[in-house]
Amino acid sequence: MSDHAAAKVTAIDHVGIAVPDLDEAIAFYQETFGLVVSATEVNEQQGVREAMLRAPGDDGSGTAIQLLAPLTPDSTIGKFLAKRGPGLQQLAYRVEDVDQASDAIRGKGLDTLYDAPVHGTENSRVQFIHPKSAGGVLVELVEPDKH
Repeated sequence: MSDHAAAKVTAIDHVGIAVPDLDEAIAFYQETFGLVVSATEVNEQQGVREAMLRAPGDDGSGTAIQLLAPLTPDSTIGKFLAKRGPGLQQLAYRVEDVDQASDAIRGKGLDTLYDAPVHGTENSRVQFIHPKSAGGVLVELVEPDKH
C-alpha cells in the first residue's frame, strides 16, 4: 500500500441489499427480524427506491440495512438484479469527511464512481469505490447529514 492518508472510517454505516420489490422486502425484514423503517425515499439519480431499516431503539448511530429496489430495469440495481438476483449489493462505511476520504482513496490509486461526492440517503453525501478497486466489493463512503 502507498503512504497516502487513509480514508478515516468511523463505523460500518449500512449494508445495501438489492431487492425486486421494496414493500415485500420491508415486510420480510420487519416480520422476520423486527427491524423498523427509519427512512424511505426515491433517489432518481441512482435509479432506486430505497428504505433504511434499523434495530428498534437505534438512534441512527448503529449499522442499518438498506433495501434497494430499481426504478427501471436499466438502472444500476435493475441490472444487478438481472445479472445476480437479489442479494448483497454494497458495503457502506461511515466517514466524517467524504471529500477527504475520496481524496485518500484516489491517492491510493483506487477508482471512484464519481468525480465528487453526490447526494445520498437521508441527506448524506456519498462516494463509491469501484468493485474492481476494492476486492470485488462495491464500497460506499457515507458522510451523514450533520443536521
